[in-house]
Amino acid sequence: MPDWRIRVAGDAAVTVELEPRIDPVINARVVALAAGVCAARHPGVRDVVPSYSAVTVYFDPLRTDLDRLWAALEEMAAAPVGDAGPTREVVVGVRYGGAAGPDLDEVAAFAGCSIHDVVRRHTAPQYRVYMVGFLPGFPYLGTVDARIAMPRRSSPRLAVPAGSVGIAGTQTGIYPTTAPGGWRLIGLAAVDLFDAGREPPSLFRPGDTVRFEAVSMETGG
Repeated sequence: MPDWRIRVAGDAAVTVELEPRIDPVINARVVALAAGVCAARHPGVRDVVPSYSAVTVYFDPLRTDLDRLWAALEEMAAAPVGDAGPTREVVVGVRYGGAAGPDLDEVAAFAGCSIHDVVRRHTAPQYRVYMVGFLPGFPYLGTVDARIAMPRRSSPRLAVPAGSVGIAGTQTGIYPTTAPGGWRLIGLAAVDLFDAGREPPSLFRPGDTVRFEAVSMETGG
């Protein structure tokens, strides 16, 4: 019995699904499968979108035979994990706390530790980019130290500033543009996450790794 399945996702997309959980091994398979689909250059494929545990392939139904595409995806999903291509480590400087991180004190209270310890725990890991989405260039990063893994706000903010670094459970991420959001904001990063004129437009790619470095730290939000 395969540990994956393929399902139709509308009239112009199919999704290859693996076990639905946040896991670096599963995500590595997803990233490698997405790279393989791109490299195969199947006629009519318009876009390939990897997520935590699935790959969605968008295609032009006027140029693609769904049965042939389905068979090709089955073959690739069943094959040994291939090479996902080169990955990078990106270091991001963050101003923690104060107006830049209005929820830092709340996260410290939730964790029962000082804000210095929250920052230490947030900057210690090497995070994996599991997927990019929600907003153009928004990286979903894991895994956050369990001690500071505070759930998202019950009531989202109407406008989260661009560059805000947030925590939502075991995930952390950076807002590329000002937008509504419910993540716990602990800092601000001066980084250009998405530029439509750049190739590729997104700074981060699934499979990359990210480290945060504290540029400064303030108390009070």
